[in-house]
Amino acid sequence: MKDIQYPIKFTPILKDKIWGGDKLKTLLNKDHKLPNAGESWEISDVEGDTSVVANGALKGETLKSLLETYKEDLIGVQNYRIFKDKFPLLIKFIDAKEDLSIQLHPNDALAAKRHNSFGKTEMWYVMQADEGANLIVGFKEKISPGVYLEHLNNKTLPEILNFDKVKTGDTYFIEVGRVHAIGAGVMLAEIQQTSDITYRVYDWDRVDANGNERELHNDLAIDAIDYDMEDNFRVSYQKTANQSNEMVSCPYFTTNFLQVTEPLTKENIYDSFLIYMCVEGACEITVNGITENLKTGETVLLPAAVKDYSITSKQAKLLEVRV
Repeated sequence: MKDIQYPIKFTPILKDKIWGGDKLKTLLNKDHKLPNAGESWEISDVEGDTSVVANGALKGETLKSLLETYKEDLIGVQNYRIFKDKFPLLIKFIDAKEDLSIQLHPNDALAAKRHNSFGKTEMWYVMQADEGANLIVGFKEKISPGVYLEHLNNKTLPEILNFDKVKTGDTYFIEVGRVHAIGAGVMLAEIQQTSDITYRVYDWDRVDANGNERELHNDLAIDAIDYDMEDNFRVSYQKTANQSNEMVSCPYFTTNFLQVTEPLTKENIYDSFLIYMCVEGACEITVNGITENLKTGETVLLPAAVKDYSITSKQAKLLEVRV
């Protein structure tokens, strides 16, 4: 069996989207020929889109085959007990040249019942935002299903939605049931449960090249929406250099902010894999004498079996993720 204890990179899976742009190529150096690249799936175990290892002894192996072979050594004892041969997170970079559809995600119970899937709790870290760009998160105020349906049918849904202007570093926690959309001009990192279940409720009356509107899921969405959502989705966090600063901690993932300005010796004290997403700058991550460079827009996975490692940089901002 090959040694799994090194920083594992995967080949990004690029997705063409009606709302996508060119920042994944121009700002994050993703190599693709898609006309409208909207998403780069960095680590994925979604059916039909399983990540493939891009470096080291395991190059060419799929994430699914790693799980089947290395089990607890890859994701941790407790995680393997819960998730078996299914990686629990989907890691992405997203570029919205145009507004995404107004959407939401079902909770675990609904997703399991209807789609045999996990729900989709997620978080966003804004990497770059054009002047005046915004995110849509929740409603302006508490509303009833009846009021929601009235605005939906009259195509006036945006009138009751909450628009937030954003800048680099802004972070949002998107719980299941929360209506949301990424606005035009925003590029962000997204961490979410492994699920591709989205209920699209409004798509700005857009049509594709053939004049067709995208499918909406309003019948499914009506009882999945949380109409009583608290205004608690903006994440405040410390930015103390050279230590892990907690951003979001929920049952599905914990994400820390780590700004590296000097060599760090790190220890994984958790029963979990670690993921590092480089959102600014560059660094080197070393495990057992094996060093991997990590640049802005790149992602690396440290298996749970890795307990000691080092990160070296004069200036890097990383998102540190575990389950």
